[in-house]
Amino acid sequence: MRAFRSLLKGFFVSDSAPLKTKSRSLLRSSLLTGSMTMTSRVLGLVRDIVLANVLGAGGAMDAFAVAQKIPNFFRRLFAEGAFSQAFIPVLSQYRELGREQGSLAVVKELVDKVAGGLGLVLLLVTLVGVLGASGVAYIFGNGYYHDPVKFALLTDLVRITFPYLMLISLTGFAGAILNSYDRFAIPAITPVFLNIFMIAAALFGAAWFATPAHALAWSIVVAGLFSLLFQLPFLRQIHLLPSPKIQWSHPGVKRILVLMAPALFGVSVSQINLLLDTIIATQLGDASVSWLFYSDRLVELPLGVFGVAIATVIMPNLSRQSVAQTAEKFSQTLDWAIRFVVLIALPATVALVVLAEPILFTLFHHGEMKVGDILMSSYSLKGYALGLFAFMLIKVLVPGYFARQDMKSPVRTGIISMLANIAMKPIVVLPMFIFWGLGHVGLALTTAIAAYVNAYLLYRGLRRQSIYNPASNWPSLWLRYGFANAVMAAVLLGFLFFWAGWQDWGTLERILRLSVVCVAGLFAYLVALFAVGVRIKDFKADY
Repeated sequence: MRAFRSLLKGFFVSDSAPLKTKSRSLLRSSLLTGSMTMTSRVLGLVRDIVLANVLGAGGAMDAFAVAQKIPNFFRRLFAEGAFSQAFIPVLSQYRELGREQGSLAVVKELVDKVAGGLGLVLLLVTLVGVLGASGVAYIFGNGYYHDPVKFALLTDLVRITFPYLMLISLTGFAGAILNSYDRFAIPAITPVFLNIFMIAAALFGAAWFATPAHALAWSIVVAGLFSLLFQLPFLRQIHLLPSPKIQWSHPGVKRILVLMAPALFGVSVSQINLLLDTIIATQLGDASVSWLFYSDRLVELPLGVFGVAIATVIMPNLSRQSVAQTAEKFSQTLDWAIRFVVLIALPATVALVVLAEPILFTLFHHGEMKVGDILMSSYSLKGYALGLFAFMLIKVLVPGYFARQDMKSPVRTGIISMLANIAMKPIVVLPMFIFWGLGHVGLALTTAIAAYVNAYLLYRGLRRQSIYNPASNWPSLWLRYGFANAVMAAVLLGFLFFWAGWQDWGTLERILRLSVVCVAGLFAYLVALFAVGVRIKDFKADY
């Protein structure tokens, strides 16, 4: 029993004092965060399978998909997005100051003042959202306004789920502190609770509520509260459990506000584009929102496991390197992150595009989910998947600016990207244009294109300022990764040529066949990488 407690302590708790953080490998930290996030994402996949079985596509699923996306969108603006990107660099500065003074008091004061200000803003926003639920529903789901039943359901769900914004944003605040002290596993594991509560609500709680959608909405709020409470003991362990105090004049708070204002837009451009897809999709007919929801969830799996994990790990490192003015290490950290993105994002893109229908049939073709819904979801999945590389690249390029407290540059690139996205939407969704018929698929494709615009501009900005200087071996790396992905694609296509008719097989047969295809594709990719000289040691870095 003592050994088991020691194992848990070693897993969740750093063996260093609060003011003396142990240096760890970026690869190890990314894999640790990724493994925790993988657990959450796998459970999220189980949750989505349950949702497809219980709600299917269209109707209540449309309303629920819009309702849960609203607080999640604001959460990414307030917590995981702009706030954390502005807060972590400032916290790193105060942490260095605390080290010089030999005291944690200066850091604790910053945390207390930020907790008070953030908590007050979140409370006010939450009250506005709950009291004005019908207005919020109209803004984000105006396509349902002429369907009284669906709009009334959407309004109810918005009113129930909106407090999740406050709870999960405060959870994100706690997670940002823990990440800054290299406690990556704790924040990474908290999303598991949301999935567990939602699965339980869909399977066992629906009978206690007016509809299964209501049960799911309440489970989101309960999960948000539980996630926040879960992290508090770990903050106490590092002596940074906040005692909220409101003082807007505090220098650290003022600096965070200055950095956060432009970051509110810059870091969340991809989320704004996805939300824009949802808003337009409500105008495209029943089930369009659901098809995009299921597609987006599958793209979020590799993005959340690897893209977010890498960005989470490098942000504190980049912030410390910026404070210490170690430009070479700063560039090397970015180069390491981009190489890791290429390693993961390209095969994930190939796999999602080639295996879109088999994956969707295997996971979601149950209960209320029909064959037509699967096919329509597969088209938008391919569209989103084509942008996966850009989505992940943005995740690691934006910290290159924010770690240096440059919030304006990502805003400029974000504005250009969003304008490009908006300009392309009418071309693919309105009947008077040549691409009439793409509908929800066009929404996914334009979002992917806009992501590449954003990623390119971010990359170009870092290169022009000589902040990022790529390693000299990138041309050969592209050839190696390209060859490995081509080999994997050939193997996957070969299996699909001989194995057709996924909709006709039973669940167990689909699972077994998809498992064989995925393992074969992964094996082919790894063997091809090894054959061209890529080794795991290439990614072991400690900058």
